[in-house]
Amino acid sequence: MLNTIIVDDEEFARSSLYFLLQENCENIHISGIAKSVAEARLLLSNHQIDLIFLDIAMPGENGFELIPQAQQYNSHVIFTTAFDQYALRAIKANALDYLLKPIDIDELKLAVEKAGKYISLNKKEYNRNESLQNLAANLSDRSEIRKISLPNGQGYSLIDINDIIHIEADSNYSVFHLSNKEKITVSKVLKEYEEILPEQQFVRIHKSSIVNLNYLKEYNSKNGVEVLLKNGEKIAVSRRRASDFAEKVKSYIRIESDKS
Repeated sequence: MLNTIIVDDEEFARSSLYFLLQENCENIHISGIAKSVAEARLLLSNHQIDLIFLDIAMPGENGFELIPQAQQYNSHVIFTTAFDQYALRAIKANALDYLLKPIDIDELKLAVEKAGKYISLNKKEYNRNESLQNLAANLSDRSEIRKISLPNGQGYSLIDINDIIHIEADSNYSVFHLSNKEKITVSKVLKEYEEILPEQQFVRIHKSSIVNLNYLKEYNSKNGVEVLLKNGEKIAVSRRRASDFAEKVKSYIRIESDKS
């Protein structure tokens, strides 16, 4: 059983989530319900909580301000939110679960199942804490997401986005090719990372490929458009993406020139 609390300032949201969990998730025990971050802190200090369903937009303190206590008590967080797009990107980048309101039953079941696996496998806490700390840093500096957390067999790998050479699709998985020659396979589709990563640096050149323009060595149209990366790999650019790719490269070169 996962000891769980619900944190939301809206009565309807609290009661509807309580009902959904009671009816659909047999491994959930509701240890308490909080209307604010302050009430949630009391519950965390008085109970051993495995899982927190946490609203973001609340009056007074928002949900992100409960993150230090979630770390302290080793509680897994699932955000429940209708929050802005940047926050969703930051949450996705840090491999933390979120549910958009109104909450879909199937998505709720999947999130609870995934949380249960992480908790039962007793993941290394420094990995989860790093992810939470990185989320807080990303949200305090809203200019760009600079690191992402990739779930692996032992927890999370925290990756600087500048170390990503390219990402390739493998069915419903994404394979990250890193500058240290390591490969990390993640059970998320490529589109997830297309939405997360800075679009001026990471370009979708094919239905199965995203490349980091930092590692672009050359591209040509001798046999259809093809890119050569600094690690020696060659990747095809799909015909329908070729024009957009060329424009992204021009824009990237201008930005880099302005920096120097």
